[in-house]
Amino acid sequence: MQRSIFRAELGERPIEGHEDDPLFVQSVARAMQVLSAFHRSEKPLTLAEISAGCGIGKSAVQRVVHTLRIMGYIERDQDDRGYVPGIRILDHALDYLRLDPLIERATPVLLELRRAARERVDLSLFDDLRMVYAARLQSKRENFFATLVGHSVPVFCTSGGRAVLAQLPDAEVEDIIARSDRRPFTAKTITEPAGIWTKIREAREIGYAFTIEEVLVGEVAVGVAVRGPDGRPRGAIHLAGSLAEWTAEEFCQRFAPLANEAARAINRF
Repeated sequence: MQRSIFRAELGERPIEGHEDDPLFVQSVARAMQVLSAFHRSEKPLTLAEISAGCGIGKSAVQRVVHTLRIMGYIERDQDDRGYVPGIRILDHALDYLRLDPLIERATPVLLELRRAARERVDLSLFDDLRMVYAARLQSKRENFFATLVGHSVPVFCTSGGRAVLAQLPDAEVEDIIARSDRRPFTAKTITEPAGIWTKIREAREIGYAFTIEEVLVGEVAVGVAVRGPDGRPRGAIHLAGSLAEWTAEEFCQRFAPLANEAARAINRF
């Protein structure tokens, strides 16, 4: 979770909550905050925009950006309008993907599921209030963001997120719902806690979660949770299709058993 950073007249104050931690390295934390400023940006950022986005004073941002640029983690964009993440960041994304045991054992299962389903198949990982896509196997209908590993969606309104919530204790579910930004994506996004709870209880009963046009208009999606070694849900398999080709009932009947079979195969390892 990001924490605010405050600027004092004589320099940068420590990040809140870690002032007394002797092992916490403030300069490393500031570098991560600077990189995080790009999370929601749709264009290159100036130093002033990075400073505003991460809450660090501009002089400190300038030093951090200079260092990261030398190391290849930040670059000037090709039109020299500002800064963008550098290519070296992809090295760390690769490290995560190749060293995570769940992704390693899930990949062949997902490939087989994609061959059988011929619809979009995703693996997302549970990260507090969001599901982060770690594998995305395309179907015949895709947009740019639907192909990107690392893209994230809220837990509360997605099929995989609700599949995960269905396997958590009620108190933890309540906390996640209460802290979520429940602004709707579409006119059909369920945002009221009572409605979200209804869908979670439904997922507990039938063994999978499904959503209809809650994130993308015209899309139906099925989600099934996958577990870590401790039995807690670590993420979810998503299968998504078009309502132009399927009714929601037909899609669930056809693909929920396939998703559950794939999840069981992953969980057996």
